[in-house]
Order: sequence, then structure tokens, then C-alpha cells
Amino acid sequence: MAEIVPGISGGTAALIVGVYETVIASADQLIRGVVRGAADLVRGRGAARAREHFARVSWGVLLPLGVGMVTAVVLGAAVLGPLVESHPVQTRAVMLGLMAVSLIVPIRLVGPRWRAGEVLLAVVAAVGAFLLTGLPAGTVTDPPMILVAASAAIAVCALVLPGTSGSFLLLVFGMYAPTLAAVNDRDIGYLAVFMLGAVCGLALFVSGLRWLLATYHRVTFAVATGLMAGSLRALWPWQDADRGLQAPGDDLGVVTLMFLIGAAAVAALLIAESALVRRKRASGAAVLD
Repeated sequence: MAEIVPGISGGTAALIVGVYETVIASADQLIRGVVRGAADLVRGRGAARAREHFARVSWGVLLPLGVGMVTAVVLGAAVLGPLVESHPVQTRAVMLGLMAVSLIVPIRLVGPRWRAGEVLLAVVAAVGAFLLTGLPAGTVTDPPMILVAASAAIAVCALVLPGTSGSFLLLVFGMYAPTLAAVNDRDIGYLAVFMLGAVCGLALFVSGLRWLLATYHRVTFAVATGLMAGSLRALWPWQDADRGLQAPGDDLGVVTLMFLIGAAAVAALLIAESALVRRKRASGAAVLD
């Protein structure tokens, strides 16, 4: 659902529920297996090496996640899209609450003590995200298929990078409305080209991201924190048609309530996750005893 709303990051949602690094590692192995299998099939070497990669995929996480994502995109395009259109201020307020509290996740993954370099990187990333989310929306009425594939390849990178929104990038490129319409109209040709571009973009991006997570874990999440913080600009409730920020209006009380509802939802998830982790650790200690 997060990827349908411009300004909300699917990577952030994965961080909140604790599956982000598992998904990145599994996606990397899945892509490697497909590429290795295709290459070995052409060379007549069989599928043994591809199966080794597939065996490292956390299918118990990836398959339910995939089913949930496809279902949410189909339902969300029909429900959430009109909701954003009819109640933009209140919807952005809820999303702002969700995202603001979500900053706790990457901050905690960096560690309790931030180094000066990590703070600087986070600030630079925040400024970049703030400027990006202020770009005016583009408009494309009849996009060529090469543009559909290219925009999908770029947007899918934002799908797996916390703090960046794939749907927001589509909005900037002018491809958000055509893509949402294709989902609602079940335009198979458009969606097939879009998926092909997304798969190619993911294949090129996810291996590098996994390497960054393994090699520069703290730095990667420091940058993610900055991206998430800067992207909060896109969710400021009061905006004009060109995304210019405006002062709070007469509906400040309602908007504040919506913000608190969103914040409370994520806070409840984080509290539940912390309790679950403590319970698992306690169980492990009991077994050791």
C-alpha cells in the first residue's frame, strides 16, 4: 500500500516490520539464480548452480510478501488512490505521522552512538531528498513503452531503498497517473512492459545495495535516515498544486489528530516488535540455562 501513495517508501515499510535485510538478501539470490540458470541453460551446464542460489532464498518471507504486495497494489489503486485525491490534507497528515515515527528504525540500526561522518551523510541525504520532493509533477498523456520501462526501472530502485518513494518518482516523471490507470483498467501490455523494466532495474540495483548493507551497514542506514527525514517534505499536509508548502489552515485540529493516529500506529508496531525480540531472547537464554 505504501508504494501507491507518493512520498511513502516501501523500503521504510519493510524496515518497520523487520524484513528489510532478509528481503534484500533473498532478492539478490533470486536474481542471481535466474541469471545463472539462464546462462547455464544456454551453455548446456544444467541447473545445479542456479538451485544453489534458490536454496538461499527465504521463500517463507518472499512468497507471502509478494502475494501481499500484488493484492495491495490492485486493491489500493482502486481505494487508496481516490482517497488521496478526495482528502489530500488528512491523508498526508496520517502518512506524515507514520513516516516521522518510522525514523526510529534506521536511527536504531545505525547504533546508539553516531559518528560525525554519519551525521554529515544523513544531513546531505536529507537535503537532497527535500529538494527532490519539491520538484513539480510532470504530465505524460500517452507514454511510449520505452519510457514506461525506463521509469519502472528507476522507480523500483526506490522501492527497496528506505526513504525514497517509487510512486513519487513516477509522479515527477509524469508516469504516476498512466500507471495507476493501467492497473485499474487491467492494461496487460502496459503492465507487462512496466514489470519488465522493474525486473531489470531491480537486478542491476539490489546486488549493489546488498553489498553496501554488508560492507557499510552503519553508513547505509545513516543515509537512509537522511532520505526518510528529507522526504517528509512531500507529506506536509498543506500544499498547493505545485507542491509549495503552506501554513497550517483552519483544520489544524483534525490534521493533528490524523498525524497522531499515524504516529500511534507505527509506535504500536515498534513496541510489539521490541516485545517479541525480548521474548525470543528470553526463550533463548532459558534454553541455554
